[in-house]
Amino acid sequence: MSLRFDLRDRPALVTGASGGLGAHFARTLAAHGAPVALAARRAERLHDVARDIEAAGGRAVAIAMDVTDARSVADAFAAAQAAIGTVRVLVNNSGIAAPAAAIQTSEEDWDRVLDTNLKGAFLAAKECAQRLIDAGESGSIINIASILSFRVGAGLASYAASKAALRQLTCALALELARSRIRVNAIAPGYIATDMNRDFFASEPGLAMIRRIPQRRLGQPEDLDGVLLLLASDASDFMTGSTLVVDGGHLVAGL
Repeated sequence: MSLRFDLRDRPALVTGASGGLGAHFARTLAAHGAPVALAARRAERLHDVARDIEAAGGRAVAIAMDVTDARSVADAFAAAQAAIGTVRVLVNNSGIAAPAAAIQTSEEDWDRVLDTNLKGAFLAAKECAQRLIDAGESGSIINIASILSFRVGAGLASYAASKAALRQLTCALALELARSRIRVNAIAPGYIATDMNRDFFASEPGLAMIRRIPQRRLGQPEDLDGVLLLLASDASDFMTGSTLVVDGGHLVAGL
């Protein structure tokens, strides 16, 4: 069974890989044998992650990519292909939020969130799929959605809309790419502890939110490793169009 999760022949590209979950995803894939292209707008922030991966015996390359710019996306995939081979695992992790009440959300902020979270994932998936088809290779595209693709939260209209649309895009791409042996699935994390949210979840409002999670704890990045490796590997060869929720029971509690 361990061979089913072997990624040594699966060059991977992770967007938003300069920190947080993106960096964690890249390290996890590399630890299971995948050569990894780390992509973000500022390549200099990727080098520490690349050094960590290589120090652990993995292989990584840092590549500048703006997911909202089709030319930048194409150039980044070309650079990744030259460095590690045709990308067979894409993790569409880039995402931002602009918290504000809907009626106070500016058009600029709306466009910024939708361009990054939805258009960016579409452009990267399209480029990845075309290169896989040209190379005659199978592949896996993994979109990072959110439990807010199923439910809403106050002050997050643009984010929730982008993630719900990403979940539907996952299904549409899965349908269209199935005969090309390209699987498209999504992960919908619940509240996961990162450096960006640690202070909030240590506050009283954050602690109150944790108490509403049935498992009464925050998720850790490692809680996403199993589903990431499942979707990246042959272990999920008959899965496409699925969104897998990892949230400690938050959604089923209806909170």
